[in-house]
Amino acid sequence: MAQVTSPPDQVVEGRRPETGASPAPDAAGLGPARATGFLVPSMVLILLFLVVPAAWTIYLGVTNYRLTGLAAANPEIVGLDNYTRALSDERFRSSLVLTLQFVLGSAVIGQAGLGFAIAFALRDRRGPLRRVVEAFVLLSWILPSSVVAFLWIALLDRDGGTLNTLLGIPGTAWLLDHPMLSIIVFNTWRGTAFSMMLYAAALENVPRSHLETARLAGASTWQQLRDVVFPRIRGHVLTNLLLISLWTFNDFAPFLITAGGPEQRSEILPVYVYKVALSGGELGFGAAISFVMLLINLVIALVYLRMLGRRKEPA
Repeated sequence: MAQVTSPPDQVVEGRRPETGASPAPDAAGLGPARATGFLVPSMVLILLFLVVPAAWTIYLGVTNYRLTGLAAANPEIVGLDNYTRALSDERFRSSLVLTLQFVLGSAVIGQAGLGFAIAFALRDRRGPLRRVVEAFVLLSWILPSSVVAFLWIALLDRDGGTLNTLLGIPGTAWLLDHPMLSIIVFNTWRGTAFSMMLYAAALENVPRSHLETARLAGASTWQQLRDVVFPRIRGHVLTNLLLISLWTFNDFAPFLITAGGPEQRSEILPVYVYKVALSGGELGFGAAISFVMLLINLVIALVYLRMLGRRKEPA
């Protein structure tokens, strides 16, 4: 029986035609050697500025390394002594609680809340008002932290401060009487721009017709937010909260206006590490606390990422 074969130039469905040339090793056609050449510079930078400092910090955390003295020349391995000392240190636990308050008040409630409020209020506005508001919010974000700290010290100064003058209550020492509130408001004002820009972009994806339909159906503003807006931007909200929570947890800028005082009432963890490691010279102990902070950051990130992974896209 004669065998039936397809013509040599016929293309079988689902199969690439045989051209005689070997397929490209990758989509860009670079090949392993050239692709590796492009990766090497970035990998070297990551190694030098991330991996090596992290490994060095972990090593310091198990030593009694100091800035001066015999321990600086000949550090000794002390194992987990620095970690047990940190966990049993009342000052460390107090700084951790203050840091969590700082993150909750400044990042979660302050920056995320105020940023969304500004973005939602300006979502339908076009013209000079929106540009002026956005410009002022962005200005607070791009100014150097030292400049912003000077402005807030002038605003909250006890004698002749701008806020006391406006309120007519001269002599009120905001930085001494309300140090945590002062740095929370300071950091909220300084960092709201990022949340505002992210939410403004997210709100552009919410169909105006859905909001109009909900409004015509008698839904209040809160009901519109709960049932229409938040389900569609939940991923943006969680991403924003993740980023600003990590940034705020590791923020050193409050040191510029309160230096952790008075009486350590605003001494958040980054300030505590600075005082222990650099002012006190205990680099080993400071490195151990820094590693604990890294673990806390990982926990925060995993919580947000787990919540982000569970989100459901709206139909």
